[in-house]
Amino acid sequence: MTIRTRVAPSPTGSPHLGTAYVALFNRAFAHQNDGKFVLRIEDTDKERSDSASDQAIQDALRWLGLNWDEGPDVGGPFGPYRCSERLKIYHDLIAELVSIGGAFYCFCSKERLDTVRTNQRQQGLVPKYDGHCLELSAQEIQAHLEKDAPHVIRLKVPSEGACVFQDALRGSIEIPWEQVDMQVLLKSDRYPTYHFAASVDDHLMEISHIFRGEEWLSSCPKHQLIYSYFGWEQPELIHLPLLRNPDQTKLSKRRQSTSINYFRRCGFLPEALLNYLATMGFSMPDEQEKFTREEFQEAFTPSRLSTSGPVFDLTKLSWLNGQYIRELPLTDFKGILGEWAFGEGRAEAILRLVQSRTERFDDVFVQADYLLGERATVTLESFSHKQISTEECVKVLYFSLQLLEHLKRWDSDVISEGLKQLATVIGMKVRVFLFPLFVAISGRQVSLPLFDSIELLGKDVVSARLHSAIQALGGVSKKATKRLETEWRELESEMIFEVEEN
Repeated sequence: MTIRTRVAPSPTGSPHLGTAYVALFNRAFAHQNDGKFVLRIEDTDKERSDSASDQAIQDALRWLGLNWDEGPDVGGPFGPYRCSERLKIYHDLIAELVSIGGAFYCFCSKERLDTVRTNQRQQGLVPKYDGHCLELSAQEIQAHLEKDAPHVIRLKVPSEGACVFQDALRGSIEIPWEQVDMQVLLKSDRYPTYHFAASVDDHLMEISHIFRGEEWLSSCPKHQLIYSYFGWEQPELIHLPLLRNPDQTKLSKRRQSTSINYFRRCGFLPEALLNYLATMGFSMPDEQEKFTREEFQEAFTPSRLSTSGPVFDLTKLSWLNGQYIRELPLTDFKGILGEWAFGEGRAEAILRLVQSRTERFDDVFVQADYLLGERATVTLESFSHKQISTEECVKVLYFSLQLLEHLKRWDSDVISEGLKQLATVIGMKVRVFLFPLFVAISGRQVSLPLFDSIELLGKDVVSARLHSAIQALGGVSKKATKRLETEWRELESEMIFEVEEN
């Protein structure tokens, strides 16, 4: 048997650290066994997927040296390697699944489903589909289809018993069927959900082993059902422990940036980041902490993986990165540092901002320090202002974060237009509204032009700085987050800002 592994990210945002984490283990195992490592783009979310995110994922994985043997750009015998290019395959197989009784049409409205789930929560039950359309007759289904009624296709789940499956790390796992929802497999837009697309593609692409995060354990019964209905053999599953913050909470961008590009922009070497990710849940035979990707691949064995959640410690990563930096020949250090600081036109962009504000050359670095490196640490006192309260500062930063993460064209003019619109909708003077943003971005109350600075720093660094500024202001409780999310949805409906690429 040829060992074939894959990584299947969704192109709906910045390339995630977790993608690199699972890609590393999948690639190492495949190449250690003379197998193939596949990149598959799971663009099943038609509304949120975009080509820029697709390309960013590929660029980030290549920067890390996690190249693939088959994928959307290099091709291969099992292509296409994007879900959006495989729709006929899914449509043919979903029709077959319906015909053999493994799936069924569902015509329930969103309002009905919301009511059902609300009632279930009030009764202390796990909210899930109640099987309302499960027993529709062929005539009823045909009548709905002839009326072109909106519908989805759901997975038929047993009502009794339990699903038992094997995980290479955790052994036999049992989940009662009553805890498994009747998953939507084909959405009303005729796109498959991840669960159906991944199961189908893993089979058709002959994936033999899947290393993925433990958050997918609860989905295994759904995937196993799809495999069993079709009579397919399921790949071997290895669920890696979740990356965690030092306080043991799940690694989240609210606490620590999870974008690969953030670490790249902050000056981490790809070798160091990969080295550190390899220690997350795995230990080398001699317990060494610093090793090359080749050494890891040679030593890797699933039996040395741990099931306990590894702590992603930025301090430890920084220490390891320092070890790599200090080993660089001076000429390499000079070249890498120059490219990091001034590559991709950054030198011209920064100098254009500072030239008109410079009287002596030693003014340059004082003005641009937050664009070249980390900004000064901000505290609650940093946001002291007589015209805006702490609570209002949090609101400005939270809403700005939402807006900036929605922008698909990262351009100072678009950023300026969006933030000024937001200030107007909130009902604040633009100058007052921008104050907490100046502090959050630059660490000072007055800096180089804000919108140009945001463009230069990039979405990932800006997002991280806004999150850390919110934490400096005391953070946002779960209750306050719900309130702000509701308010944001109302504000969003009143705004017109650019979210599509030209």
